[in-house]
Amino acid sequence: MLRNFVLLVFLWLPLQVTAQLPDFTDLVEKQGATVVNISTTQAARQQAAPQAPQLREDDPFYEFFRRFIPNPGPREFQNNSLGSGFIISTDGFVLTNAHVVESAEEITVKLNDKREFKAKVIGSDKRTDIALIKIEATGLPAVRFGDPAKLKVGEWVIAIGSPFGFENTVTAGIVSAKGRSLPQENFVPFIQTDAAVNPGNSGGPLFNMRGEVIGINSQIYSRTGGFMGLSFAIPIDVANDIASQLKTTGKITRGRIGVVIQPVTKDLAESFGLGKPAGALVSSVEKGSPAEKAGIEAGDVILKFDGKTVSSSEDLPRLVGATKPGTKAPVQLMRNKATKDVTVLVGEMPDETRNAQRQQQRREIGRAHV
Repeated sequence: MLRNFVLLVFLWLPLQVTAQLPDFTDLVEKQGATVVNISTTQAARQQAAPQAPQLREDDPFYEFFRRFIPNPGPREFQNNSLGSGFIISTDGFVLTNAHVVESAEEITVKLNDKREFKAKVIGSDKRTDIALIKIEATGLPAVRFGDPAKLKVGEWVIAIGSPFGFENTVTAGIVSAKGRSLPQENFVPFIQTDAAVNPGNSGGPLFNMRGEVIGINSQIYSRTGGFMGLSFAIPIDVANDIASQLKTTGKITRGRIGVVIQPVTKDLAESFGLGKPAGALVSSVEKGSPAEKAGIEAGDVILKFDGKTVSSSEDLPRLVGATKPGTKAPVQLMRNKATKDVTVLVGEMPDETRNAQRQQQRREIGRAHV
């Protein structure tokens, strides 16, 4: 009798464990058709080979150089790359990563039903790595958007894309962290997951278990070039804001106040009279900038911007960048161990070309310009 009972327990336990695992089949069947494969072609120019010495025909080395060291001029060839994307409207708008379509002369979008379309770039934003492209088609299946703010760490998610060109590949994992800041990435609070993402997954959607897109798979951390358990997705609310601006104006407008900031360490927090490390320490203020006109000084710690708490220095560039230029934004500071309120008239961030030197300085000194 005891032996039969033990046998029943062992038979019952696997059923209980299996019942707790998620089933992705229904989600993939319904949402798989919204995911597309993107291939691009770029023209590249190869530099001319080193010139052979100019020798006379009677030189003993003339025949050697003529036969074995040819001297072709520069020539052009094509680079091909693969990525992923997903349909956001039934009339053919597709979201992907900016780096997927960067410098592309021709973009081909392949749907789940094997139909192929040529696409044009509506606009792209390198700072967030978002691009909006368009194919001429109607009646397409489109994704549903979720709310990344409601996403919980530990929640199941799945990625669909074309890793290494293998179309509609499905991988699953959990949300490992939220609001992750990456080096040289000041405008995206990344969603970190352990869903397997590899080259070719870029631009593909990250779904929650309700079949809603909550992110765009964009980057991995790897020492080998392949998946090592750390994948990063751009929250879909950030992507949608970029896509909306690109669709409406073809460009992105961001706010700027003209300060250089750095993190507040534990020692600095104690010296400033803060209960814990928080806020963004102003290292310097640009002359004539909106911050200077508002009375912000080097050594101030910005605690709130436009009513939103600045928990860490990484928060401020996102908050300022998301503010429309011309907005009067209240700013709460900590100065001389006392809080101070000022109002700043937000300016406009320069375009990427004019901002190149500033970005390089930021990389060199590890500080952020806002």
